[in-house]
Formats: sequence, C-alpha cells, structure tokens
Amino acid sequence: MKIVESWLREWVDPDLGSEALANELTMLGHEVDSVHVEGEGLAGVVVAEVLEVAPHPDADRLRVCQVSAGDGTPLEVVCGAPNVFVGMKTPLAVPGVTLPNGLKLRKTKIRGVVSNGMLCSAVELGLGTESDGIMQLPDDAATGVGLSDYLGLPDTIIDVDLTPNRGDCFSMLGIARDIAALTGAKLKSAGVDGPAAGSDSVQPVGLPVPEACPVFAGRVVEGIDPAARSPLWMVERLRRAGLREISPVVDVTNYVMLELGQPLHGYDLDRIAGAIRPKLAAGGESLTLLDENTVELSEGTVVITDDSGVIGLAGIMGGLSTAVTAETRNVFFEAAFWPRPFMAGRARSYHLHTDASLRFERGVDPAGQARAVERATELLLSIAGGTAGPLVVEAAEDHIPERPAVRLRRARIEKLLGMGAPDGDVERILERLGCRLEREDTGWLVTPPSYRFDLEIEADLIEEVARMVGYDAIPKTTAIAATPLAPLSESRVADDQAAQTLIARDYQEAITYSFVDAAADEAISGAPSQFVLSNPISSELGVMRASLWPGLLEAAAGNLARQQDRVRLFEIGKSFHGSLDSPTEVLRVAGLAAGPSLPEQWGAENATVDFFDVKADVIAILAQSGPAESVEFVAAEHPALQPGQCASIRRDGETLGWIGKLHPRVARQFDIKPTVYLFELDADKALAAEAPHAGTVSKFPTMRRDLAVLVANEVRAADLEAAVREAAPALIKRVVVFDIYTGPGIEAGLKSVALGLILQETSRTLTDEDADAAKAAAVQKLQSDFAAVLRD
Repeated sequence: MKIVESWLREWVDPDLGSEALANELTMLGHEVDSVHVEGEGLAGVVVAEVLEVAPHPDADRLRVCQVSAGDGTPLEVVCGAPNVFVGMKTPLAVPGVTLPNGLKLRKTKIRGVVSNGMLCSAVELGLGTESDGIMQLPDDAATGVGLSDYLGLPDTIIDVDLTPNRGDCFSMLGIARDIAALTGAKLKSAGVDGPAAGSDSVQPVGLPVPEACPVFAGRVVEGIDPAARSPLWMVERLRRAGLREISPVVDVTNYVMLELGQPLHGYDLDRIAGAIRPKLAAGGESLTLLDENTVELSEGTVVITDDSGVIGLAGIMGGLSTAVTAETRNVFFEAAFWPRPFMAGRARSYHLHTDASLRFERGVDPAGQARAVERATELLLSIAGGTAGPLVVEAAEDHIPERPAVRLRRARIEKLLGMGAPDGDVERILERLGCRLEREDTGWLVTPPSYRFDLEIEADLIEEVARMVGYDAIPKTTAIAATPLAPLSESRVADDQAAQTLIARDYQEAITYSFVDAAADEAISGAPSQFVLSNPISSELGVMRASLWPGLLEAAAGNLARQQDRVRLFEIGKSFHGSLDSPTEVLRVAGLAAGPSLPEQWGAENATVDFFDVKADVIAILAQSGPAESVEFVAAEHPALQPGQCASIRRDGETLGWIGKLHPRVARQFDIKPTVYLFELDADKALAAEAPHAGTVSKFPTMRRDLAVLVANEVRAADLEAAVREAAPALIKRVVVFDIYTGPGIEAGLKSVALGLILQETSRTLTDEDADAAKAAAVQKLQSDFAAVLRD
C-alpha cells in the first residue's frame, strides 16, 4: 500500500521526519519497501497558458505555440503533443531547468523554429508512468505559479508491505492509528458529520441472507452535475496513492476507501430496478462486470441483486448494468460489511483481484459503513452539487461479529517478552490502540476494537505491547536451559546418517512438496489418490503424494532442462496411503540418478549410470543397518518402472522398497529424455538395526578358492552366493561374484558365473585339504540345487 505522507499527516502529525517515520513503520511491523520523494527537481517549472497554436512550417506533427508564463511576455515553444489546445493550462519548463529525468533544457531550434522551453508531460516531470501528451492542469490554475507550489510538492510516498492479518491498516486512518499509539501524537477524529438530508429519497434495501451481509448502509444523492470534475487535490492524492482519475463518483468512492478503509460502490440510481437485496448466487447465473467481462457465478458467491437480477459481485466488483456513466445525475452510495468467511478466495476463483476484495478478504470494520457513506456524500456534494436523501442503515445485529474479551496476564507478558512491563505502560498502550480494559488481580480483561480482527488471543495483545515498547527496547538475554544428551538408539539408524551416506556418494538432498499433480501421482503409484485437496495451491498440487518420486522427477526435469546433464537427487520425507477414514504416513528414503556415472574426467570412461550403480548406493544405505549379504534384489513389476529392469528390495523376506529404471511412458509424462534410475525405501524398515554383537577377530590368514559353473540364465547370482555360503558355513566367510559370461563357447540359455570363496578359521590356519573340501562341498551344493556344471 502506498502511503501519501501529506495525507497521513492530516490524520496524525508526529514530530518525525520522513525517514524516521518510515523507520517507525517498519519497527511497528509494517515493512517499508521503498520511500520515494515525488516532485523533487521541479524548480523553474511553472504553470503556463497556451495562447496560440499554429502548425509548424516544416513538420506535420509539430505545433508552434505562444505560451504565457505569467510575466506578460509570450514565449514561443515548439510542441509535439497531440492534445495541446488554445487556453490549455500546462506545466512549462524554461531553458536552464533540469528535469527529474536528467534532461537539461536549453533554447534551441527545432526544424528552423526557436523553442524557448518545453511543455511537459507527467512522465517527464516524474509525476506518472504513462501519458497521452502534455499534462493538463485545471482551468483555474494561476499562470506563473511554480508547479511544485500549485501541486503541493514535494511529497513523500512510503510503499508499505502490509501483513495479511492487518486489514485495518489498508487506509490512512489505520496507519495513523498505529502511529498515534506509538508516538502519542493526537489522532484526528474519525467521526463524520454527514450533510443534512435535503430530500426524502431513499433506495429500498433488504437483507434476505443476514449472515452474508449483516450491515448495509446507503444514501441517495440526486441532481449532481455530470460535467463536474474531481478537484486537483483529490486527483493528486489518488494519483500518488496509485489510482487514476475516472469521474467524481468513482473518485470519491476510491478516496474514501483509501482514507477510511471501507470500500464503497456508486450506482446509477435510475438504473436500479426495485429494492437491492444481497443474497447467495444460485447455479446458472451470470454477470457482466464493470470491466465488461462476463462471469458465470458459482453457487454460494455473495451477489447484489435487484428486481432485474444480479447487479454486482459483493465485495469484488460492480455490474455494468447499474454503472455510473457520464450522463448519471442520480447516485446511490453503498457501503456494506461482507464477512471474511464469505469473501476468502472468492475473487481469486473468478481470476479477479481488486482493491475492494483485498480489504474484505482481510477484514473491514463492521462499524464503519455509515461513516464511509456520510464521508462520500459530503465529498460528492462539494464537487458535483446535488441533494442528499437520508442515510439508511440496514443491520442484522445478531450477525455482526462481536469482539470477545481476551485475558492478559502480567506473568505471561514477562514470560513471552523476557521482560516485565509496568501496569501503567500496558494500559496506556492498549487504550491508545482502542482497546477497553478491565483490571483483574492477575492482569486485565481486554476487549479489542471492532476493526482489530487480529487480536484474538493473549499472545496477540503481548505482541502489541512489544510493538509499542519497541523491539529494540527489549533486552537481550541468554537463554539458560538444561540440554540433556539425547539417547542414541542402536535399533534404528538415524535419518541423518542415511542422508550423509548418500551425500558422500555424490547425491544432493532435495525437499519437494507433499502435494503433487494427480496424474503424476497415479502414473507412479498405479492408482488414483484418495487424498484429494479441497482447496489446492494450484491444479498441479492437487493430491497428497503416495511416493517421493513425482517431486524428485519434477526437480530432475528442471535440472536436465537447464543443461545439468548429471543429476543425483535424494529426499527423506513422508508419503501418504490408505483412505481419508484410515490414513497412514510412511517415512521414505528415495533417490534418483541420471547422466554419467562419474563426473567428467580424463582418468575414467564417460559411462552412463546403470542399474548396478544405483544398486550399490542402496546397499551402502542398507549396510548401515545390517549385513549387505542379507539384502536381496528380486525381479518384480512396478507401475513406474520398466519391466526387466525393476526389482523389489528385500531383507530376511521383508520388502523394504523398490529400485529400477524409469518407465519410458512415465519419462515422457515428465518430459525427461535421459535414462533415469530410481529407488525408494521404507525408512523405518530399511534403517531398523539390531544391536551389534561382539565377535572374535581371527588372527589366522584367509585362503581363497575360485570356481566357475554353468547355470541357466534365469538363475540369480545372489542365489548361487547363498548356496555356496550354506555349503560350508564354518569355513566360508565371504563369497564374491567376479565374473558373469555369456557368448562364444557357452551354450545358448546358459551363463558362466565365476565365484570367489574367501575361507578363514578363528582357531587355526586352514590347510589346502580344508580349502579343497570346502570347494567340493560348494560344487556339490550348486550341482544339486541348480544343476550347475563345473567348468574346467
């Protein structure tokens, strides 16, 4: 929100300069984005009157103007603006003046005609961002007066980023309240003595749905001058606050909204049919808005209707059918209270965002509607004349939100702030903020004002005390607390240890949304999600994830699209399963690898990552919680993985997760072209560990015997390893597969598997006879279990 300092100081005028005022706003919690002084560097720019306009003798688009700067001597100025006309009042910059955009003017010839200055646009003067020509000033502007003096410049514009809970501060009055409470400066009364009624004209209003519109204030103004224009002081304030001049009726409603924080709407009274009745929209209705776009109304939207149908989107935008036009003479001002539950998200659902919806979504004062209508009536009568009817306020008292009292304890203030606050200071702060206080033994019973929707609990009141005392005034204290060492479990490997293992293997940790696209989730899990969000952030984040893979694949796709050819990502997070009635959360460790297996270097071939690279990464994790030999990779099928390159990960018969190559169909869905390998583990199962057992370390040397056997292609190497270990468990400590061969010399359907047997005893040195016996037992076991044939 843009705060116009000169306007703000009409409400409260603290003894602070502009920079100090901006700093205090930040310390109050209203973050200042920028401070801009408008109108600096306009010395030498004066109000001038165009006396004559003639074509340029040598340029079709230029005009030669005779201009009066108030000193009695006309000046000849060449102007290219299409809107210049005789009698026009406009800013004139004479030679020697340097404009805010850095342009230094000098007397010069333009196509043979001497120009003694420049007629300026708002953009050239730094008073706007767009223009259709030179700046037109009101006809009553005094010729020769400095433009800065005439416009009341320079003026400071403070751009503030307000938090969503402070809807009361989206106005000059709201900001002024906070400044007055902080500094003790006198706050101008917000009361408005509306003009007396000059007629009995009223617009009938009904409240058929009082919970959606508990307060509706209105007033008729008849006989306004359609030719009237908004005064310069109002146009300037609106412009500095970021709004443009439209018409007196619209300008007045915008002005009052910025001043008091209550959005209003002005209707052409003659275009209203019967009584106005706010209600909830039914299905199948439509409305053409002021911006001439037609919207289909969703059921439950609060709309404003008359006998002709829907005439406005409540709290968002009015309808075109009752809009004020250049011929409007009779006006009906409306100011209503639309409760936040009925407004939240409504404008966004219609792809709209207006100044009115911004305020109603955050909350407006339910006691400010009559005041806003009276102020608007007062302003319009002073600008366009006319006769006002009586103020009409329809209210459903039972549905107007009441501010419940909040108990504030002295001890709690000290607990949260780390310092005590004298009773007198607490009472002074809260009373300046508009609260009503009742003393109690332990503190106070505080009733917030109607406009402070954010003061709901005790901590909110303590925050107000901290804001007004000043965060800088709260002393720094070192927290002293017991810091017992957390017990280190031997039955569960810590998540951080698993993460560090993957980081050491060149993975980078990712944190992705728990919300994913429904189609992507179904492509990965193979079934529609049962956890569909009722109000998602976007359509791409519509369901709770059943796997961590969708988020990792999205991240990988983004990296690959940005020429990151080697991607290693992992995430530790929860997936969601079951149903809404019986939901289950599972902590998972998931990873993804794509691109070269090693960073590019001269000492190794540039090989692409494959199944076994990722398998080694998984084994490295599982080795933290148990022997790697107990882990099995069993061929299986998964909806997201390519058949033939997919396996379930098991240990001691229990499934821990999945590993495999991303299915091409899913890769296309994520727009991923390189080959991607994935793994995902159930963390609680995969990282569950047994307490370590002490064992004897043999002091005797190991022996090795190698053997190669022919077996069927479908026989798994892991099964061969297990059989060999079972053959002589007392002697065989480890089995390694060091070669698998198919090709010339091997019969079709068979493969050669070479195994290394590592032998060792703890009580003696093994002999060749021991080693040969263990090898023979292994061969016999392989022959009996797999019909293996020993190769020479």
